[in-house]
Amino acid sequence: MPEPVSPAGRRRLAVLGSPIGHSRSPVLHTTAYALLGLPFDYSRAEVRTGELTAWLASLDDSWLGLSLTMPLKREVVPLLDTTSPLVDELGVANTVLFTTDTGRRRMHGFNTDVDGIVRTVSTLESPSSVVILGGGATATSALYAAHQLGAGEVTVYLRDPARAADLSALGDRLDVPVLIRRLGELDVAVPHPFVISTLPGGVADDLDLRPLDAGSVLFDVAYDPWPSPLAEGWSAAGGIVFSGLDMLVEQAISQVRIFTGGVQDEPLPGEAGIRAAMRAAVGLPATNAPGHAPAGGEVS
Repeated sequence: MPEPVSPAGRRRLAVLGSPIGHSRSPVLHTTAYALLGLPFDYSRAEVRTGELTAWLASLDDSWLGLSLTMPLKREVVPLLDTTSPLVDELGVANTVLFTTDTGRRRMHGFNTDVDGIVRTVSTLESPSSVVILGGGATATSALYAAHQLGAGEVTVYLRDPARAADLSALGDRLDVPVLIRRLGELDVAVPHPFVISTLPGGVADDLDLRPLDAGSVLFDVAYDPWPSPLAEGWSAAGGIVFSGLDMLVEQAISQVRIFTGGVQDEPLPGEAGIRAAMRAAVGLPATNAPGHAPAGGEVS
């Protein structure tokens, strides 16, 4: 359940999910609010499937908003009073802003995961095709991001293709051909130009994928531990690697925009400096220029 109320005049935020102990969101948000001079306290809380409604009911008026990770990004949607157009399209929300209307708390849902993916790789050449590993809520955001990046075709590999109906329907709405395949059918001998892995940490460790060429991209959403075996193998073969921390920074910036002004697409004052500080706080270089996974070590 939530921690005790913050000191008077301070606003509270948190990231919810399960497991949540590894989340770097608290350090990212705390860094941003300190630079903005805002009296915001940001924490983390373990909230499992089926526990969200009761957890929300226990909050007091000091709460300003929430970040959500697995398994809550779909579970929260029916509880929201308003939803952004992107949440309406995807059925996935990772951000909740609280407001008060005539004494009643209202919850407004947003999706910033797409921002996190698109802004991370926006300086690269548009991919003609994208492979997505995984079929959960983040895979849905990845499919939309692939569409925004200009992909003409997307292949999704997941453990249970029966769970892919929402992904296929989204592809139809976006007019993007989506091929659904069982994860076990992934041919690691075939090189790929652009892969987004949304699989949880450890699940993709045995996948020894290879880049098509030196410009091929692996975006591994998992970041604990880092580098993952998947990222190490891709980098060793000469491909470009982005980690989930790159995505986490960018989606967090959009969340900070929402929590400080309610507008997802309006840059923060001094945003370039805030981005650099947030990246430094989680051990990333100041910019997300294309690079390779480090030879060893672990983000902490």
